Amino acid sequence: MSISADIGLFAVSIAAGVIGALGGVGGGILIIPALTVIFGVDIRHAIGASVVSVIATSSGAAAGYVRDRLTNLRIGMFLELATTSGAVLGALLTTIVSPQFLYFVLGVVLLLSGGQQLWRLSEELPPDVQPSGLAARLGLASSYPDARLGREVKYEARRVPLGFLMMGFAGLVSGLLGIGSGVLKVLAMDGAMRLPMKVSSTTSNFMIGVTAAASAGIYIGRGDVVASIAAPVALGVLAGALLGARMLIRMSNTGVRRVFLPVVVGIALEMLARGFGLKV
Repeated sequence: MSISADIGLFAVSIAAGVIGALGGVGGGILIIPALTVIFGVDIRHAIGASVVSVIATSSGAAAGYVRDRLTNLRIGMFLELATTSGAVLGALLTTIVSPQFLYFVLGVVLLLSGGQQLWRLSEELPPDVQPSGLAARLGLASSYPDARLGREVKYEARRVPLGFLMMGFAGLVSGLLGIGSGVLKVLAMDGAMRLPMKVSSTTSNFMIGVTAAASAGIYIGRGDVVASIAAPVALGVLAGALLGARMLIRMSNTGVRRVFLPVVVGIALEMLARGFGLKV
């Protein structure tokens, strides 16, 4: 790539890092289309760079989120069991399930979830509820200091089995289609378990880094990670993730939701396009 292309890629990567850190979805939604459509990069190398960018997003933002007690590590590690199991099952089913059909179903599910997000757009915090028995036994309740509200916010986890099931589906989709499942992770924690949006986003950010780190060795071994492409992407995404982490701390939960909503709709439209056999 030329110097001007590297600068352009670095700028796009910064934007991807900011959105990934705020929405808890990684930067692949911007990185892969930018590399393939704008810069003409082979899709395999684009996916390899995207995996690196997800690790950079998670690493850049996760440390600050953990330090500020926004990430719920106990919930993240518990749900990672479902995601990992689903990913393994998805990898085993790749020759049985039609990817095109699954793209279509996933697109519809995400559009419906986007409608739910729109309905809750003005919701700053979930309503107070009694924790489920399983959540109490697992000790999933916690709190975080909200700089925007100026107080400590306590929260409980609801419908833990449903959240676990949705995380398994997120891993299944990731394994079947080879796409990131950060958006589904956020929807599971926000929609099913009714965690505050900031907690859902930051915990997803932590989880996608664990998942990406586990698969990065495969991409590197296959030669899909090209240093001349992955390096500016990783640096740009890391810079954007650090900036996004600073922004999220000062944002409201509704502000984070407003960033997340167009991401959900964008991915839904991409999935539907793939389901109808259109190139994206």
